[in-house]
Amino acid sequence: MAKISPFEAVRPQPQLAKQVASKPYDVLNSAEAKIEAVGNAYSFLHITKSEIGLPDTIDIHSAEVYELALNNLTAFIQRDVLFKESKPCYYIYQLIMDGRAQTGLVCVSSIDDYNNDIIKKHEFTRPEKELDRINHIKTTGAQTGNVFLAYRNQASIDTLIDKWKTNKTPVYDFTADDGIQHTVWAVSDETVIDQITNIFETEVPCTYIADGHHRAASAAKVLVALSEENKTKAGDDEKKISPYFLTTLFPANQLQIMDYNRVVKDLNGHTADAFIAALANQFEVATCDTAYKPTALHHFGMYLNKTWYSLIAKPGTYNDADPIGVLDVTILQNNILATLLNIHDQRTDKRIDFVGGIRGLGELEKRVDSGDMAMAFSLYPVTIEQLFNIADAGEVMPPKSTWFEPKLRDGLLTHLIQA
Repeated sequence: MAKISPFEAVRPQPQLAKQVASKPYDVLNSAEAKIEAVGNAYSFLHITKSEIGLPDTIDIHSAEVYELALNNLTAFIQRDVLFKESKPCYYIYQLIMDGRAQTGLVCVSSIDDYNNDIIKKHEFTRPEKELDRINHIKTTGAQTGNVFLAYRNQASIDTLIDKWKTNKTPVYDFTADDGIQHTVWAVSDETVIDQITNIFETEVPCTYIADGHHRAASAAKVLVALSEENKTKAGDDEKKISPYFLTTLFPANQLQIMDYNRVVKDLNGHTADAFIAALANQFEVATCDTAYKPTALHHFGMYLNKTWYSLIAKPGTYNDADPIGVLDVTILQNNILATLLNIHDQRTDKRIDFVGGIRGLGELEKRVDSGDMAMAFSLYPVTIEQLFNIADAGEVMPPKSTWFEPKLRDGLLTHLIQA
């Protein structure tokens, strides 16, 4: 069963929350982060993307970058931009995007649960991305990036959270520049805290990583590394390391997975006509008058030579009985990318790139029309139930299968890993 705990968050003063809160570190590159933080000395990007305070030539994975993150975090606390909660709390975090609300519980989740597959995964991680977060966490002593977990809805949890939202005043309530409203309540009542903890321990058998596989893996490895270091220390030098990591848990019925689309650099030597003819072996192909956004499983859009096409996978070209084989990202990989375009590993092949659905189909057209890419594919989104089925089966999705919106902001709630 899921083991969670309240924690003493490091969080911004209420009047500074909007200025501190920043987009997640992994949705911005260094140049974008620098622009985002211009004129805002309170932006949490000074901690999560601290290279923005160093010359552009800096290696973003150098010790200097992580040390600056620590210095900036320390300065934020010393200047009272951030403060540490006086007692362990749970936090309720509501996001509203385009009129649709989703509400999660911010807590710390057991690293033992992660290691024992109570927290289920559906993606492989990349060592270089893990190492970046490991170094950031070890140097700063903080988990600044939230791991987004999902669980099968429990009415008893919904009731407790809804009651607190209705009867209590939020500690933060602001609308970010992108139009997304962020509202946070601190749950400080020990009776309610105990009720929440007990419900997860007795009624929620497992949780699922929706977004944040690298953050979760890094947190687990940091615990091991620091525990090993502690064995060589004694007395005052020994530090207590938290066996938990920062998470936000959302009920599945409130989540929205958006499409995660692909753009490809070239046609692997095919002419456009030959490529389309080859597609007809596996798909029903038709031209479209406007941009094609798939509305059902096994339907795809393709943009090539300023023309949109609809592609419908023919029966027998995929396996509906296989939780991985049924995915449209798998069908695309097996029947187009590998066989026609010679792209066998989407994680490492430089000829393919990924575009989150939040950017719209216009971004696909832009990438192709600019000459940057030769073609684009639009996909039908993975469902949350598909994600659960794959994780339950111990399987792994193809890379870049899911895009969740809205994103949690960094900086509102941070977890210190050492007592």
